[in-house]
Amino acid sequence: MSLPPGGTAGSGARRVRVVGRSPGQLAWRRLYRDRTAQVSGAMLVLFVLLALAAPLIELAYGIGPRDQFQDRLDASGMPLGYAGGVSGDHFFGLEPGLGRDVFIRLVYGLRTSLFIALTAAVLSTVLGVVLGALAGYLGGWLDAVLSWVTDLTLAMPFLVIALALTPTVTLRFYGPRDAVPAAFGVGVLIAVFALFGWTGTARLVRGQVLGLREREFVAAARASGAGLGHMLFRQLLPNLWAPILVSFSLAVPQFVTGEAALSFIGVGLTEETPSFGRMIYQSLDYLQTDPAFVFFPGVTIFALVCAFNLFGDALRDALDPRSSR
Repeated sequence: MSLPPGGTAGSGARRVRVVGRSPGQLAWRRLYRDRTAQVSGAMLVLFVLLALAAPLIELAYGIGPRDQFQDRLDASGMPLGYAGGVSGDHFFGLEPGLGRDVFIRLVYGLRTSLFIALTAAVLSTVLGVVLGALAGYLGGWLDAVLSWVTDLTLAMPFLVIALALTPTVTLRFYGPRDAVPAAFGVGVLIAVFALFGWTGTARLVRGQVLGLREREFVAAARASGAGLGHMLFRQLLPNLWAPILVSFSLAVPQFVTGEAALSFIGVGLTEETPSFGRMIYQSLDYLQTDPAFVFFPGVTIFALVCAFNLFGDALRDALDPRSSR
């Protein structure tokens, strides 16, 4: 009696086909079935689309982030109407004093915040991965020096250093009365975040590489005469993509809040550059008279950071092979 491939004997036999899944497929399946990941991922997609489409939204909305509507303010500079001047023409109302549209400035503030955070996260992740992999694989004096630099960087208070470093760098290229371009302020913030944000990724990668460098496949590649670049990028890093991806996803909200904090205290970005932190700072004088002015930027940055953190936690659970999800 011949059996079909994968079949079993008996009149009621059914063919059982076992399909293997890769770790990536299993992680995607866990992530797809996670309701928290679905909701937070949808929110992040919405935020990214709004940031990318900011010029198109401005074109359709008919109002720019620097346009002022002084005729819609009363004698004391407060917006006319209810809830800070919310209307069909101004979805989130107007800023007291200058009369700029809050909605379009929030859209451009989202664009600014995401650009700074994502760019800084990419740079800090790349720097942390390279330094951590070199320290863990080569060891010796290089590991000792990089570990010392990592500890020194972690010991520095970030806000204090940023407060001192950012104006110093700006004054190195521009005078006290010169107009500082918005792109320069954005670039300085990205550089500061990357300079201080690589340590966590470097420590994570170093610890993982220390455990992998004694494995059989690494020893076999080393015995075959593979070079340093091949060992790092073809043998070790493909086994580290999961923790690196999680570290990147959790670094972005930290940079979002860091940019908002620095903008809140007036460091980095110019006043005309839309920013969540600067909008919240400007709204402090109007907490009682115009609470809508602080409500909209506060809720937006809270939703953005919360979505990133929830998605990062869900991604970490999905990439964990011991997870029950």
